[in-house]
Amino acid sequence: MNMHYILDACAIIALLKNEAGADEVSVKINEAFKGRVKISINKLNLLEIYYDVYRSVDKATADKIVFELKARPITIVSEITDAVFAEAGRLKATYKISLADSIALAEASVAGGSLMTADHHEFDFIEKRESIKFHWIR
Repeated sequence: MNMHYILDACAIIALLKNEAGADEVSVKINEAFKGRVKISINKLNLLEIYYDVYRSVDKATADKIVFELKARPITIVSEITDAVFAEAGRLKATYKISLADSIALAEASVAGGSLMTADHHEFDFIEKRESIKFHWIR
């Protein structure tokens, strides 16, 4: 079975801004093109990227980036399944994290994949207490 990586918004933002960890994200996307790994992102986390670019640059650039991401081998998960709903609710209530972070974590937990992220500030505490797998890009 191929490894499944669930993207947190910060992983894509690192790629877009060529920040530390961008190479790691790029490598995994190239592996996905070759069918070696599966990559997905919840639409809510994609929204974080969209509004970040919209706010810092403009709407046209935000639209272009979403269009380009959709051309990559990244599954955009539009539905919040009942299992993800319940797990996200539990995580948000337990750790008082953002809704978007709770969705990304729940996607990883339910799928049995690894959350690809750089957000140590939010997730180091959770990693020590949960069985959710993390793939740190930096």
